[in-house]
Amino acid sequence: MSHLHKIAGSILGKLNSFKGSRPALDNGKILIVRSIGSDKIDINNIDNELDEIVEMFNGEKIEIVSDDAGKIINRMDEQVRSSVKVNAETDSNGVMRMVEGFKSQGIATNFRLFDTEHASVFVVLWRDQKNMGPCFVEVTVSDKDA
Repeated sequence: MSHLHKIAGSILGKLNSFKGSRPALDNGKILIVRSIGSDKIDINNIDNELDEIVEMFNGEKIEIVSDDAGKIINRMDEQVRSSVKVNAETDSNGVMRMVEGFKSQGIATNFRLFDTEHASVFVVLWRDQKNMGPCFVEVTVSDKDA
């Protein structure tokens, strides 16, 4: 099992979200996993859950609007494009548009981008603002050395 799988597995385990989990992309350089999280994750605790995940890995939180975030997003984009044809340009502002789009649909969303020693990690949680239904999870783990 690669370090990318170990990181993603630890995050999914913490969020009790193995149910319905499946890799959207796994090419050895980047791993993207989508899953259905526990319905016990309250939207009012999403920030705390994300902060605990960063702490679990002694991660360095990266502000999404920063040069460091831009470099990470560009690397992730290159890793995706190395195995999937993408017909759009890299867009580091896409994250904020995603959050606003979800919000306009009544969906609470938050995320963390952080670095570990060998990987960059992007975790997104989203759930209906009325706490109905499950919390959805997407974890992206990017090898910093690939």
